[in-house]
Amino acid sequence: MKNIILIGLMGVGKGSVAREIVKKSRFVGLDTDDIIESMENRRIKKIFAEEGEEYFRLLERKVARWLRKNVEGTLISTGGGFFKVPNIKKIGTVVLLNASFETIYNRIVEHDNAHKKLRKRPLFQDVERARALYEERLPQYLKVADIVIDVEGKDIPKIANEILKKVK
Repeated sequence: MKNIILIGLMGVGKGSVAREIVKKSRFVGLDTDDIIESMENRRIKKIFAEEGEEYFRLLERKVARWLRKNVEGTLISTGGGFFKVPNIKKIGTVVLLNASFETIYNRIVEHDNAHKKLRKRPLFQDVERARALYEERLPQYLKVADIVIDVEGKDIPKIANEILKKVK
């Protein structure tokens, strides 16, 4: 069974959709950011603060090589920049969760735990910087994706079902 790799901007719902797919299928779930935090025994935010983005991207490539060699039949949710690893297509089917910037932003700020969500995503504290990143990454996401799922106005179970239908 092939891996499914969820990509998209932070806050688009990759983690929520991943948990739903794992519940509904025989897939096991992994999160690349969780793997990195376990490898380093520290939070992503701290890795960025202490080592910088370049070091973090090296860790992502290391995780990608490990996934390619050792993982199959797994639902892999990724950090927002993981799509840039060179061997992503060899790891599995790449599924982009796509939504407008406004939908993603509103999803974060209207969440019951908005303060926690924003703390986890400090980039969204500077809305214009977050919007610029979205606009920069969207064409790159589209280029890498094997499947694009529009998540606008859909609940998590519906999105998960759509992905499972398209990857089988």
